[in-house]
Amino acid sequence: MAKLYFHYSTMNAGKSTILLQAAHNYRERGMEPYLLTAQLDHRAGAGRIASRIGIGETADTFAPGDDLFQRLTARLSASACACVFLDEAQFLEPDQVWQLARAVDDLALPVMCYGLRVDFQGRLFPGSAALLALADEMREVRTICHCGKKATMVVRKDGDGRVVTDGAQVQIGGNETYVSLCRRHWREAVAGSDPSLRSRCNG
Repeated sequence: MAKLYFHYSTMNAGKSTILLQAAHNYRERGMEPYLLTAQLDHRAGAGRIASRIGIGETADTFAPGDDLFQRLTARLSASACACVFLDEAQFLEPDQVWQLARAVDDLALPVMCYGLRVDFQGRLFPGSAALLALADEMREVRTICHCGKKATMVVRKDGDGRVVTDGAQVQIGGNETYVSLCRRHWREAVAGSDPSLRSRCNG
């Protein structure tokens, strides 16, 4: 039975590596996957899903306003497709998550989404919030804080390495921009860089 999956984590947990391995496993069994990634994230090149360990694959891209149900319907009409793997799922619009859910329900097409759960301010991305509400199954991809505890949050840093507490929710970056932390160390980092947030973080 087809399902909508949401694999979520913080930055640098290996989501793309897991996605690429899963897609490879499908091909080994003679089943063709369909790969999608966000158009706005081109750190690895336009239309490419890449892992920090050096593996990557080309993929189609999605952008705000795209009708993903129509896209997947057309893809199935063109050739067989066993499963959809979608990277950078936090950049989906809520309507697009509903479109993916419709593809699961009406086209019997499994859809596996991989993305971040929260932003650098500790708030859910709209796409991630919709996936948390609609996904049939959710799986956490874990990574660790520098203290050894599970990392569930992420801080954004500027070019001088200082923690940033305001700005646009979406800013593309990698290890030079984002650091994954446990909640305690995220609270300390955020409160230490912006005194106005101390009451929120420390009660």
